[in-house]
Amino acid sequence: MRAQPEASNCIHGVYSQETEGPEFDSVYPATGETIASMRAAREETVNRAVASAREGFKVWSATPAIERGRVLRRAAEILRERNRELSELETLDTGKALQETLVADAASAAECFDYFGALIPTMTGEHIDLGGSFAYTRREPLGVCIRIGAWNYPIQIADWKAAPALACGNAMLFKPSEVTPLSALKLAEILIEAGLPKGVFNVVEGDGETGRLLVSHPDIDKVSLTGSVPTGEKVAALAGSGVRQATLELGGKSPLIVFENADIDDAVSGAMLANFYSTGQICSNGTRVFVHRSINGKFIEKLVECTKKIVIGDPMDEASQMGPLVSKAQYDKVLSYMRLG
Repeated sequence: MRAQPEASNCIHGVYSQETEGPEFDSVYPATGETIASMRAAREETVNRAVASAREGFKVWSATPAIERGRVLRRAAEILRERNRELSELETLDTGKALQETLVADAASAAECFDYFGALIPTMTGEHIDLGGSFAYTRREPLGVCIRIGAWNYPIQIADWKAAPALACGNAMLFKPSEVTPLSALKLAEILIEAGLPKGVFNVVEGDGETGRLLVSHPDIDKVSLTGSVPTGEKVAALAGSGVRQATLELGGKSPLIVFENADIDDAVSGAMLANFYSTGQICSNGTRVFVHRSINGKFIEKLVECTKKIVIGDPMDEASQMGPLVSKAQYDKVLSYMRLG
């Protein structure tokens, strides 16, 4: 199954890349089948996307907060209505078990839109009494925001970044990971259907070079990245060169420490959740588990017993609890860690 995106300038806030950059594929990790193919955006497409966002910002920033909230809440409703369709797409793109994506991905995204859709009318300024004279604050949108997502929770990250930015009246360009490029496109369509003006939320597909062009663009006001520390260093440097605000959520995982007075069942359950959820591809992964020597034997025995019960299989089968790793590169990395261990 191979779906080639239509080449055009702008479709509902989704930019097709025509022939600018190299072609890349979205691959279903369970079978290695290519399910979509597209091209990475380069300077021409990035410039068009930013210009579109600038125009969209003029309209959206002038839209009353009540109306902005209404659009986001409608988007939440559509996300819930199409949860299964979006969950299946997320499973195809990431390989995560459908059992998980049905409850953890688009569903949590809908909750985020609901939250900020309800919150934004209350985010008013303040009157500050200075003992005779007074000051006041007024909340205003920043402008055009770049958001760069990761591959482990594609639609959730897109929504969690979009909801607060859009609620506050900003326009946004989102670059999903080239490993998982698909669900953000559906989100763009849903936002348009919910009433978001065209140009306010744009998806720009691409690779690291696409990200560099976006972050370094002179008409960008804010940058947000979810990704690795090396990528974060590059993004921070590019954003800093233009004195643009930057928010970075970077890979930083911590070990679990199990003391001798811990409940063994609870400790094993926590260790399994931290290491096996999303096939271990999660920001809160418990990379190591340090267990007190006095309970180490019992802990290992219980862990092995529970691990053998994990149902590994076709991720589209709701009975499966664990699917494949997201890519061959990630597979090779995990095997290299096992060899080091």
